[in-house]
Amino acid sequence: MSSQVEKDLEQLPLEASSSSSSSLHLEPKEAHDDPLPSPVSARQPSVSKPKMSAAMIIPIWIVLSSSVIIYNNYLYNTLNFRYPVFLVTWHLTFAAIGTRILQRTTHLVDGAKEVNMNKDLFVRSILPIGLLFSASLILSNTAYLYLSVAYIQMLKAFVPVAILLISWTFRIQEPNRKLGVIVFMISSGVALASHGELHFNLVGFIIQALAVVFEASRLVMIQILLHGMKMDPLVSLHYYAPVCALINLLVIPFTEGLAPFYELARVGPLILISNAAVAFLLNIAAVFLVGVGSGLVLTLAGVFKDILLISGSVLIFGSQITPLQVLGYSIALGGLILFKTSGGK
Repeated sequence: MSSQVEKDLEQLPLEASSSSSSSLHLEPKEAHDDPLPSPVSARQPSVSKPKMSAAMIIPIWIVLSSSVIIYNNYLYNTLNFRYPVFLVTWHLTFAAIGTRILQRTTHLVDGAKEVNMNKDLFVRSILPIGLLFSASLILSNTAYLYLSVAYIQMLKAFVPVAILLISWTFRIQEPNRKLGVIVFMISSGVALASHGELHFNLVGFIIQALAVVFEASRLVMIQILLHGMKMDPLVSLHYYAPVCALINLLVIPFTEGLAPFYELARVGPLILISNAAVAFLLNIAAVFLVGVGSGLVLTLAGVFKDILLISGSVLIFGSQITPLQVLGYSIALGGLILFKTSGGK
């Protein structure tokens, strides 16, 4: 599940950067990214939490964020457990239970006390954002059945462009020359990376493109509907995970049916529990991550993580990348860094 802080680091253009997952709430994704992305929300709550130094938490976040994506890809393509809807649902269920255990045993989810959750807020904000989040998670995980880890990371660089285009379309933000340059840099970079992809798959490309659209829409909706609400990644997960898990449960009968349940014995409980645990630990790391360092430090950490992940994909899974893809992704990363450091303005 994308870490989503990957998604803390992949913040909205209207916010400078609180940090992806997919998954910084950069990734995500990542995500934000991706495995269960920590659902991004607004600003950090004022509740005091244990602190870790940037030198300690950033490497931990990089390792966990990369591990989630590589572990998921291992499940899908090496163990041949090709059921992304089930896996995402399992991650969300694990996270829903985990956040409630942490709420009763630690102070990590104390920020939930500052959220005045009621029926109106749930129906008008949490539910629609949860629908977008579920779609983003399902599609982004399904893409791994068709595309390499390296190429998917390159395509994720397009998320800021999608956010800007949606914001401009609905007049949430006005375009300017600087943002136009950023859009051009990222778009041309991703286009070059796609042109250089040796194993391009149109179905996978369309699925990942739709995942980007849903993720960008989710981030814009959070900015509109939850503006000013104080939620860190773990508190966000506390509210979104149960909603998304239930939505996904309704989707499974129409997509994967009972097939994944027949495969559980083959894969084994140790693999599934450890896989979900790594994704959940990533969201805990997100809580510490967004409280350290500047926006630039977190952005560079996310870029470094993506580069390591692409390199790992080549070394571990034998993914092939071409010089044209390296050039294209470098251009896209330049636009991404410019976007983050400018606060999307």
